[in-house]
Amino acid sequence: MDPVKYDRHYRDDPAACGEPFAEIVTFCGEVAPGSVLDLGCGQGRDALLFARAGHRVVGVDLSSVGVAQMLATARSEQLDVVGIVADVRAWRPDTSFDIVVLDRVLHMLDEVDRLPTLAHAMQAVSPGGFLIVAEGPGGMVTVRRAVEEAGWAVHRATRNRLFAGRR
Repeated sequence: MDPVKYDRHYRDDPAACGEPFAEIVTFCGEVAPGSVLDLGCGQGRDALLFARAGHRVVGVDLSSVGVAQMLATARSEQLDVVGIVADVRAWRPDTSFDIVVLDRVLHMLDEVDRLPTLAHAMQAVSPGGFLIVAEGPGGMVTVRRAVEEAGWAVHRATRNRLFAGRR
């Protein structure tokens, strides 16, 4: 993963990631405000969605430009967002979260890093909390298997999205 590539991409297009996926918007409207960890937050598409709904959000991304853009928007809207520039493969939170989001992150990692990163994301979810994964259809089979083998409840699953609850 090359932070310079992502910095350039985000600098060239302030809306590079587009709008949040409809399924994530729907989910956001269905859950009570709490704490959210957005791993691979980029410019904050999902982080800002959850913050606008009253959640306290931590966004982590390799791109300092993406994190800075997210934080600028959060400041302008007076949203509760913390941004951390770090590699999601190695960064570990010191607390757990009600919701952890991995939106189109795993497929960008080398295959050897995907399951360990998913496992660390799952460990960051509080009991009774949720994991949201948006991924290409090829990667979702592995994600769903890992979640189910860990004893999580799959609440919603489509070809490209998974919403799972930690018991």
